[in-house]
Amino acid sequence: MITRFLLQNMDRRGGIFLAILLGLAVLVPLSNLLLPASSPFHVPTSTMSLWGKYLCYALLAVSLDLVWGYCGILSLGHGAFFALGGYAMGLYLMRQIGSRGVYGNPVLPDFMVFLNWQELPWYWWGFSSFPFAMLMVLAVPGLLAFVFGWFAFRSRVTGVYLSIITQALTYALLLAFFRNDMGFGGNNGLTDFKDILGFNVQAQTTRAALFSMTCVMLAAGFLIARGIVVSKLGKVVVAIRDAESRTRFLGYRVDRFKLFVFTVSACMAGVAGALYVPQVGIINPSEFAPANSIETVIWVAVGGRGTLVGAALGAVVVNWAKTMFTSGFMAPYWLFALGGLFVVVTLFLPKGILGTAEALWARRRKPDSARAAEPAPAE
Repeated sequence: MITRFLLQNMDRRGGIFLAILLGLAVLVPLSNLLLPASSPFHVPTSTMSLWGKYLCYALLAVSLDLVWGYCGILSLGHGAFFALGGYAMGLYLMRQIGSRGVYGNPVLPDFMVFLNWQELPWYWWGFSSFPFAMLMVLAVPGLLAFVFGWFAFRSRVTGVYLSIITQALTYALLLAFFRNDMGFGGNNGLTDFKDILGFNVQAQTTRAALFSMTCVMLAAGFLIARGIVVSKLGKVVVAIRDAESRTRFLGYRVDRFKLFVFTVSACMAGVAGALYVPQVGIINPSEFAPANSIETVIWVAVGGRGTLVGAALGAVVVNWAKTMFTSGFMAPYWLFALGGLFVVVTLFLPKGILGTAEALWARRRKPDSARAAEPAPAE
């Protein structure tokens, strides 16, 4: 029934987006594994991992678009949920190293041995189990979002004040995870991963599987977000975005709707972080940096706020440009270019790349008779 509901309410751009994702999930790994390196259609492992990282960012952007584009909550701390999901995956990967670390300790990670820790902290217990780690990928960001949202939304904190508080939250986590006594690797974070589910994390087949899984989870995240926004709940959420006080006056518990969407969005961001870590090979406190969350907002704005597909497109386009322009003579000026891009989009493309392209396409396809019927602008 859920599948039928989603298919009946799927628009054209959503269908194209899902088809592209499923095609990438199959074709890119097959090209990497089956075609020789001399083939023009061969996708190198490094390129596949790089684009896998882009797709993780796309899932993060979709999660932010759900709360900002449809609910009007401008979160400047979504990078915190992304990083927490990444750390949950990182703890599992560190537990899989066992005695293969530099110091050969079968229980303690190398950084704990170096810091003279005598036993494994209690909050590391259970992370030797993959199902437990995946539960924490969802539960830790989701619980933090639920508790934060419970107090913020019940107190009717909105607008710029809420944005500042979310940014303060991620900065506080940044400072906490930098501490060596927190037990998360301090400034160096978690790295030197060996296995995931018993498979070498550096192996070509594992990289291909991670890429496919990223495509599948991005599609699943999109379907969840799409299912929310086209439902009756989604209509209330959009009403909250457009006229929160009026929606509250009609009798809706606005804080509960916002809390639900915010928590779901945080869980999606956590999954994105968990997929990001094994493909990149490291997770450290820099992922909590407020600048990362602000950059995510730029992705959504560039692609098209309130479109979901546009948010994913913006994440891929901006990060591809970042890869291209952070090497060579443009490297020192990338942040200026990123800021300038945001200003240009805000002033001249308020609907983002996707929204503007769709508006131009609709105008181009408009019959001449309909254009002639339009009233002339007043002089």
